Amino acid sequence: MTGERLTRRFYRRDPVTLAKALLGQILVRRLDDGQELTGRIVEVEAYLGVKDRAAHSYGGRRTKRNASMWLDGGHAYVYFVYGMHWCFNVVSDREDVPTACLIRALEPLEGIEEMKRRRGQDRETELCSGPAKLAQAFAIDRALNGADLVSSDAVNIRGGRRIDASNIAAARRVGVDYAEGWSKRRLRFFAAGNRHVSRL
Repeated sequence: MTGERLTRRFYRRDPVTLAKALLGQILVRRLDDGQELTGRIVEVEAYLGVKDRAAHSYGGRRTKRNASMWLDGGHAYVYFVYGMHWCFNVVSDREDVPTACLIRALEPLEGIEEMKRRRGQDRETELCSGPAKLAQAFAIDRALNGADLVSSDAVNIRGGRRIDASNIAAARRVGVDYAEGWSKRRLRFFAAGNRHVSRL
């Protein structure tokens, strides 16, 4: 069972605070046939907006691709990378403050057989242990870009079991070596010891 949907107030926080708070919460994806896929968030990266060289909004860039980053906290920002993968982000803070949290890994909870079918993979630890994997498992694509997580039936986040600060580990973000000193900042947060986090 999952709790109530997270409120707008929950999302209107700086991305580091939000990233840590998202750990343990439940991502819910309702498919067109009514089936629900759910997973506990166990790994998140924070992107700090205009000042962050690794963020799509660095320097105040505002494009068709990253327009959702500029929405109010609690919207989805979904983008395509490497010409083959989708990534699901949760917009943080307030409108016109383009910061976000990349959901990197989930612990599958409900709809696992459907996730296995979509991934072509039987091992549960391989279903959602990375941003591209979880997007494929949860049927996340451009159609969900800009979705309001507070009101959407197609995708939302509900209350779970928040992970205590003592059990949250921090490390460098992945795939942002181009971002100079920002690539070394420990802005990836994950549930220590959880077997569903991405393996690097």
